[in-house]
Amino acid sequence: MAEKTMEFKTELSQLLHLITHSLYSHREIFLRELISNACDAIDKIRFAALTETDLLDGDSDWKIRLSEDKEAKTLTISDNGVGMDEEALVENLGTIAHSGTKAFLARLQEEGVKDNPDLIGQFGVGFYSSFMVADRVVVDTRMHGKDAVKWESEGTGSFTLGEGERETRGTSVTLYLKEDAAEYLEEYRLRSLVKKFSDFIEHPVVMKVTRTKTEGEGDDKKEIEVTEDEILNTQKAIWLRAKTEISNEDYNEFYKHISHDFNDPAEVIHYSAEGAMEFKALLFVPEKRPFDMLMGGGDQKAHIHLYIQRVFISSDFENLLPPYLRFVKGVVDAADLPLNVSREILQENPQLDRIRKNLVSRILKTLATMKDKEFDKYLTFYSEFGPILKEGLQSDFENREKIADLLLFETTKTEAGKLRPLSAVVEAMDEKQEEIIYLSAEHRGLAENSPFLEGFKADDKEVVFFLDPIDEFVMPQLHEYKGKKFKAANKGDAGDDKELKEEKKKFEGFLGFVKDKLSGVKEVRLSTRLKESPACLVGDEYSMSPHIEAMMRRMGQPVPETERVLELNPTHPAVQAVQAMYEADKDDAKLGESVELLRDLAHVAEGSKVDNPAAFASRIADLMARDLKG
Repeated sequence: MAEKTMEFKTELSQLLHLITHSLYSHREIFLRELISNACDAIDKIRFAALTETDLLDGDSDWKIRLSEDKEAKTLTISDNGVGMDEEALVENLGTIAHSGTKAFLARLQEEGVKDNPDLIGQFGVGFYSSFMVADRVVVDTRMHGKDAVKWESEGTGSFTLGEGERETRGTSVTLYLKEDAAEYLEEYRLRSLVKKFSDFIEHPVVMKVTRTKTEGEGDDKKEIEVTEDEILNTQKAIWLRAKTEISNEDYNEFYKHISHDFNDPAEVIHYSAEGAMEFKALLFVPEKRPFDMLMGGGDQKAHIHLYIQRVFISSDFENLLPPYLRFVKGVVDAADLPLNVSREILQENPQLDRIRKNLVSRILKTLATMKDKEFDKYLTFYSEFGPILKEGLQSDFENREKIADLLLFETTKTEAGKLRPLSAVVEAMDEKQEEIIYLSAEHRGLAENSPFLEGFKADDKEVVFFLDPIDEFVMPQLHEYKGKKFKAANKGDAGDDKELKEEKKKFEGFLGFVKDKLSGVKEVRLSTRLKESPACLVGDEYSMSPHIEAMMRRMGQPVPETERVLELNPTHPAVQAVQAMYEADKDDAKLGESVELLRDLAHVAEGSKVDNPAAFASRIADLMARDLKG
């Protein structure tokens, strides 16, 4: 094929610049990333060969080879894995398929971030870490039945594609090292890095090593130099080893190997299941959330590496873990699932469903233990993954109660920023209280100053704040928790209004007048929930809260028009004054404006916009003028 030069996508050029200049202190991980890629390439051909043995081309002696050339100052990492053709090269090494890349770069530029050690973990750009140590990278690769292809770049704005030189299936990545990266040509350095990062991978990492050996005896004894392959890693899969043999550092490095994360995991779950179903699992709860996990275009699937009898099958089975646990990383190695089947058939295997239930149960139990015994640690986890965990309330009916046990909220009984378990709220409730009261709001300040809380505060009832946008969408799916139903503080009837018997007689005609004067109001009634504020707007039991409506409008989503109930506080001077104006002169020109003002005050109190801000401002100005004159 004729050699051709192609441009990187703009985002990739910027990412390469960031990698080269912002991750200097982490440069040694380039070897981990390249060995990990080589391992994945071997796993792919092994799986494909289960049904297409001719793909192996007679080469199944799996190995990853490190070759250094001190004269040329090159380090080559090669494998006999699946290889790539021209299309795969461009797709894998010329683009980054993550929708959040542009937004991520924009955030870095806006905030002036110079050091960002999470970059590789954020977007899976492990291969490009090569440019931290190399001025030039050459990839020579060949797929079964295809011609060899060569990819070459200096990590700037472009790369070239041309005819490759490999005669066998697999990939060779050659790094032309920078002057200050000569240490990566030394045997001791490469050996230590393989031991540190890749000791646990299944395939051997080999390197030719020259040793001085003694031959012969007596006068015939002589020393000769012998060069031979030496395996640098132990190759024993970490999940097959006893926990007593594994150090925290071993767990941490394996986690980084499969997740491409720089941080250590927050929690390790390592166990064996025996009996009706046999499998081994090594799972990790991350410490930090990838940047694009909550974005609309982010990957919504869990990616657990599934092995069957140590043969890697896939990391794309959607039914191995539910989406709301997609932050969990790890490995599952099953003992008796059939190997000679397609991925689609395997996905329907009932054994996988049993494994899934077991994994979900163990993960939720681990999180519950963390919450109960290491609450500060759990708080850190929850701040990163709480919104994702909540998704399980609308999808995992079997485990709703367990998920609810893990939820934390701010309430009227907590300080700002402090979170409290939902279980603690229920335990502190009066036995006669049958409902968990909640209020959805955009932020804490708006919630705790809401007029809807006045009655509950007077009765010393705790109100839970739903401040996360997802709360109002998923919490109603719970229906009830520990025998207590959920009730919104700003929706439905506030309760018994027998105490308003006399006031209702007094205000009866006035309430009808207000209803006739106001458009978009479903009903006007006296309030038992208000103690200090003049008015509030109340939605139906299952209506959307005002702040969710506003959020959806900002996102360009259609929001149906809904009529709400205007509640008036009969003890408030402003309401009494307007009612007195009505009794004195129903045709008073100021009466209609005063009624409009009561509704506007209700809008302002809940943090929503008034229908006519200019008119509202004018009415307030008139009131100020009259008050200051008087």
